[in-house]
Amino acid sequence: MTDSQLQQLLEERQQQDQDIVDVDEPVIKLVIFDLGQRHFAFAGHSVQEVLPGSEPVHLVPGMPASVEGVMNVRGDIVSVIRLHDLLQLSTAAGMPDKKATASILLGQGAGMHSGLRVDQLLDVVDVPESQIQPAPESLPDHLRPYVTGLLDFDGLAVTLLDLDAIFAAWLRGKG
Repeated sequence: MTDSQLQQLLEERQQQDQDIVDVDEPVIKLVIFDLGQRHFAFAGHSVQEVLPGSEPVHLVPGMPASVEGVMNVRGDIVSVIRLHDLLQLSTAAGMPDKKATASILLGQGAGMHSGLRVDQLLDVVDVPESQIQPAPESLPDHLRPYVTGLLDFDGLAVTLLDLDAIFAAWLRGKG
């Protein structure tokens, strides 16, 4: 390579470097999971911990149908809520048993701390806020109070849920 070719290559590289614009865009951490045949996410600050779905959950008689039971988390008794029931989603008969891939998300919001059973944890990611689109008007009425936005994650349509709104509705007796 001659000196003139090297100089030309360096000038081209410098021009390319000048074209790159580094933008510090705000990001939000999301916990993405499956529920039935749909994909949802909670803001990461609402989820304190992810536990395996195989953790023992003990039935408590007289609880609402949406409460699966309680579990012991390092000496603390924590309720476990069936998110399917809370969001009025069908559990699709004929679907394969998801117990092997299930998780329990320990969430906190609206003055409440509880576990939420989900079918499968997909990922915990940082997403630029600009990728989150507003919730569409075509949402079913029973989901509208809980949805804060939509995003595309690896080709999947993911619905962003507000855990504060879900827990507040549960406390008002809608669970």
